[in-house]
Amino acid sequence: MTERRAGPPSGSFADRTAWARNLRTPLREFMRTETGGALVLLAATLVALVWANADASSYERVWETQVSVRFGGAGLSQDLRQWVNSGLMTVFFFVVGLEARREFDMGELRDRRRFALPLAAGVGGMVVPVALYLAFNSGGPAAHGWGIAMSTDTAFALGVLALVGRTFPPRLRTYLLTATVVDDVIALAVIAIVYSGDIALPPLLLAIGILAVTVLVRALGMRQIPVYVVLGVAAWAAVQAAGVEPVVVGLVMGLLTYAHPAARDDLERATEVFRLFREQPTPEFARSARTGVAAAISPNERLQLLIHPWTSYAVVPLFALANAGVTITAGFLGRAFTSAVTLGIVVGYVAGKPLGILGSSWLVTRVSRGRLRPPVGWAAVGGGGAIAGIGFTVALLIATLSFTGERLEEAKIGVLSAALGATVVTWVVVRATALLPPRRRLRALLGTAESIIDLAAPVEPGRDHVRGPANAPVTVVEYGDFECPYCGRAEPVVRELLADHGDVRYVWRHLPLNDIHPQAQLAAEAAEAAAAQGRFWEMHDLLLERQDALRPRDLLRYAGEIGLDVDRFRADLRRHTGAGRIAEDVDSADVSGVSGTPTFFVNGRRHVGAYDIATLSAAVRGARKRAAVGS
Repeated sequence: MTERRAGPPSGSFADRTAWARNLRTPLREFMRTETGGALVLLAATLVALVWANADASSYERVWETQVSVRFGGAGLSQDLRQWVNSGLMTVFFFVVGLEARREFDMGELRDRRRFALPLAAGVGGMVVPVALYLAFNSGGPAAHGWGIAMSTDTAFALGVLALVGRTFPPRLRTYLLTATVVDDVIALAVIAIVYSGDIALPPLLLAIGILAVTVLVRALGMRQIPVYVVLGVAAWAAVQAAGVEPVVVGLVMGLLTYAHPAARDDLERATEVFRLFREQPTPEFARSARTGVAAAISPNERLQLLIHPWTSYAVVPLFALANAGVTITAGFLGRAFTSAVTLGIVVGYVAGKPLGILGSSWLVTRVSRGRLRPPVGWAAVGGGGAIAGIGFTVALLIATLSFTGERLEEAKIGVLSAALGATVVTWVVVRATALLPPRRRLRALLGTAESIIDLAAPVEPGRDHVRGPANAPVTVVEYGDFECPYCGRAEPVVRELLADHGDVRYVWRHLPLNDIHPQAQLAAEAAEAAAAQGRFWEMHDLLLERQDALRPRDLLRYAGEIGLDVDRFRADLRRHTGAGRIAEDVDSADVSGVSGTPTFFVNGRRHVGAYDIATLSAAVRGARKRAAVGS
């Protein structure tokens, strides 16, 4: 008897054999980087405050240092703070544009009907704070600073939410991120239109022309990043010369960078060039392999993976270090907290953000008669609105564009105080929600919105291979390959999941990765031949147990072991009777955006992350709760 094949290398239950890409999902990676970067941002803010209060003249002297860049007779001279605010922050807003485009192409906004809700939440979360700020400053000299109260700092907000809002459902972070993407796009438009200087038309027209060339180059399919870097720098310089705040160039370039799942043709080409390199490991084939693998991933995802950690851990903290330094004295605090500027910012963020986001979300739900509703409950929306009152990065940027001197210091105190106040309000919402009775708390957190279904082909009990009760409230679908070692690793986890949860049904669908696993297709056909004799699951279990022995004679031996008519089984294999059924599964995997094996769907929604028993059980419990709320 053949021994069971040794398992894959030790590690977490998160590995899979790549079919589209072997990367963590962009959204999960984005939020992980944002949350970690929030801690670095907080540290940089504290350093700036300590530095400014220990030696204010040193702090200002460093950031007022003039730095010049010259090319022949042309050049640009700015102080160090302006280079950070207008130069490095362009890279930050480029990442914002990348994420906005990714959300529109592949994220929650890929369902265009759902765009109205985050758009309304983003706009409402800006209009109400601005109105409250103007209520304090209308008609006064500080009214021009109304833009300070607009924008949420996504990094800070998600970081604090991870600390004080752990009981909120994960989908709140997605909803908040989607709304703040709208928030950032509008804020950048306001900066370009309202907070730019006198606009010079010729360089502005030149910038528009450069961006048009960028669109043309992209349409021609050019993928070389240096070309876009040169065009982006040229557009930045032209916009700077035109008198428009140049950070808007970063946003536009990000929005032009499309996102898409890896195409099957690209993956097959990548596999082929890698195989050529393996056969002949020459520098030429190494370069082709790198190019082929990179081409399978969309430019948006590659650039986020490359740049986003730098913006979160270096650019934004450096911006905080350059701008958050405020000299604090008792007299100054007394003046600041009676100042209309400080009060307008604090009230705008702490009260206006939750009112705007919660109110606009409710209004859209009411007007649509429930067809559009937040993906989480109203308590979670309120908590997300409260944490959106942290408006650090863009708020400080607009403050530096709006004010100077003491009024700028008052604005900075307002921004810092609003961040603290928003954190406290979020904590209060969390504690109040925890006091609700269990059933009401569940509804308040999860809501009743229908989830986006990622599984393109619904489960059909008469066709699909199903284990577990037919009327189970939770269905787990796995796309697998019998030769994939990670599918073998996942199989005992699935068995334990079914044993621990009696209300779960499990569905296996075939995804033989023929270009990687040469025996996978034949093994899948063997499983279908066994299914024709009512023995699918017996064959399924043997194939995953004995992954190192999947040749024809091995399959015939397994047929005899489980009591099949071996002659009929052999004939079905020769005629490839199950090939059509397997092709249907492969097609459904393709349109569902499956990225490798194993890939799991829980109640139609893609399971992201590890597939150990604890993680899968948590996904099942969440799906069960949502099903209970829906019923």
